[in-house]
Amino acid sequence: MTEVAHLELRPMVVGDVDEVHALECSVFPHPWSRANFMDSLASGYDAWVLRAPTGALAGYFLLMYALDEAHLLDVAVAAPLHGRGVGRYLLDRIAARSRAERMASILLEVRPSNTRALEVYRRYGYEEIGRRKGYYPAHEGRREDAIVMRYVL
Repeated sequence: MTEVAHLELRPMVVGDVDEVHALECSVFPHPWSRANFMDSLASGYDAWVLRAPTGALAGYFLLMYALDEAHLLDVAVAAPLHGRGVGRYLLDRIAARSRAERMASILLEVRPSNTRALEVYRRYGYEEIGRRKGYYPAHEGRREDAIVMRYVL
């Protein structure tokens, strides 16, 4: 966890969106659009960025709260930091934010093809509770299911 010792978590602002979108595009084959991030901020979703002391973007997450469940809308870690505890650190912060909002659990969707994320979520304690058929766009006009996972707080 030494990689995260000097990182700073702070609320995402509009000025972060271009860099957040660039990170999103660098790690996901079917990234969110810049407009998705702008809409999320305009909607008041709980959005955070993680930055190195140099100011470089290390990661981010966006949460939406509904009744007693948080929905993890998006989370990413910069590729050079994969495998260094940054993802787990963000999951800790996501859980802490959700607890602070008095949520009972966190839901997320993840592609079955995103084996790295699936492993991180499972190790953290998320459990598969269902599937959404054809949820994600995939290559050549196809669709990919989403695995729905829940973490009980």
